Amino acid sequence: MTDQKVRWGIVATGGIAEKFASDLALVEGAELAAVGSRSLENAQAFAKRFGFERAHGTYAELAADPDVDVVYVATPHAFHYDAAMLCVEAGKHVLVEKPITLDLPSAARLIEAARSRNVFLMEAMWMRINPAIRKIAELVGDGAIGWISTITADFGLQGPFPPEHRLRNRELGGGALLDTGVYPVHLAHLLLGAPTSVQSWAHLTPERVDENTGILLGYEAGAVAALTASINGESPNIATITGSDGRIDLPHGFHMPKSFTLNRPGREPETFDFPWPGFGYQFEAAEVQARIQAGDLESPLMPHATTLEVMSLLDSIRDQIGVTY
Repeated sequence: MTDQKVRWGIVATGGIAEKFASDLALVEGAELAAVGSRSLENAQAFAKRFGFERAHGTYAELAADPDVDVVYVATPHAFHYDAAMLCVEAGKHVLVEKPITLDLPSAARLIEAARSRNVFLMEAMWMRINPAIRKIAELVGDGAIGWISTITADFGLQGPFPPEHRLRNRELGGGALLDTGVYPVHLAHLLLGAPTSVQSWAHLTPERVDENTGILLGYEAGAVAALTASINGESPNIATITGSDGRIDLPHGFHMPKSFTLNRPGREPETFDFPWPGFGYQFEAAEVQARIQAGDLESPLMPHATTLEVMSLLDSIRDQIGVTY
């Protein structure tokens, strides 16, 4: 597929699908091929709005479309596995919105299916593909702030949400952890790897999903990550990475930053700016295209092993806070 257009399909037509479709216009070589919905009317309206060539009234029809190379799965969490597996079994490359599935066993099955069919698969953790986050990882790897001792990160959405909202629907994989908590967890994992200790607490809604969650991760080298996630109030939504020789501060919206500040003793604070248009989904789309054109089955920026490690960690947290799906 080198030097050819990459033909995109999108499963579902909700808000995140709209943002992703809008950002595809910013990606060189991206062709808006088809959209699939459980409603043909919704698919047709979406296709007309964003310039997709075809609309399908079922996910299966999209998966079977011979003129689609890669599919972005933008359904609610609980439907990721079925929709992604449908596309994988049809031989399509797949980008699945985070979290890739609801638990580790289903994530492992999906990854194994993609490998066995020789198709590319990536979890759409756009934060790890963000240019500012990649620069932070580079600086930390180069020792810019020394040994990391502490990571703090919070992500809270303004509530309260009504009982019928998807964030409070257990059947849809609702709750703070899988919606907002994945970002603090992924930031800690990106910079510190898998923890040796996990301690969690959460307050649950009457629907038995977590609405206010605290996570404390401990690491063999001595580092600590203190993370919070909520759906009952907008927190500062910031992150701080503290090291023996300095500190990196991420501003509000740390999961999709356009800047961050490096603070080191005896030096003026240094701000790194990464302005970009759109919503920020173009970076993961471009990475997917590059990997597909290279013939890769996974991305080094968001490899299968990372998806499985983080999903295992999320399962452990859910076990501790008493949330099941």
